[in-house]
Amino acid sequence: MVVNNLKMEKAIALLSGGIDSPVAIAKMQDKLNIIAVHFHQVPLSDEKEVDKVKELAKLLNLKKLYLIPFAEVFKEIVNKCRHKDFFVLSKILMFKAAEVIAKDENAKFLITGENLAQVSSQTLPNLEAISSQIKLTIFRPLLTFDKQEIINYAKELGTYETSKGPEICCLLGPKHPSTNSSIEIVEKELKSIDVNMLIKESLNKAELIEY
Repeated sequence: MVVNNLKMEKAIALLSGGIDSPVAIAKMQDKLNIIAVHFHQVPLSDEKEVDKVKELAKLLNLKKLYLIPFAEVFKEIVNKCRHKDFFVLSKILMFKAAEVIAKDENAKFLITGENLAQVSSQTLPNLEAISSQIKLTIFRPLLTFDKQEIINYAKELGTYETSKGPEICCLLGPKHPSTNSSIEIVEKELKSIDVNMLIKESLNKAELIEY
């Protein structure tokens, strides 16, 4: 899909505290009006996780940032689903929550900093399984980037110093995540949890920051 003429369209971007997602957002900012969402793990983590993301949002000159508590969602996935599929299932629920926000914000696209095979869970089968559950178009501008390319861009952007260091991707994730999830497996696992209720409860506690 060509995005050259979509500057006035809105997109919801998943913003973590890591190096990749701020760069992904920056790559799309001249094409889309971007609103960021961060799914935090407080009280499993401390407020430093949220403070880091707030600083990144300022550095990126974003106008809106949704802070969404997701610790209870993560715990439900651990308790009721195959642990090895944790990262795939949690990303699906993040995207589904982002889709709800997208509807409220009249946004048509989603953006993520996923990078093919950079980490073990970001494989083609896993990304396909994730995308199969999401209705909106997902832009992955860093999909084929080399890690050093992303780091270099983050340094030029001015986000690297804030992003560097251990990223709290998820405290409850497995040591050996699935690398070959299928659509059938994912759909079966999702039936083990009340997806709509979990998302609704998290969004009801969300905080909106406007800059």
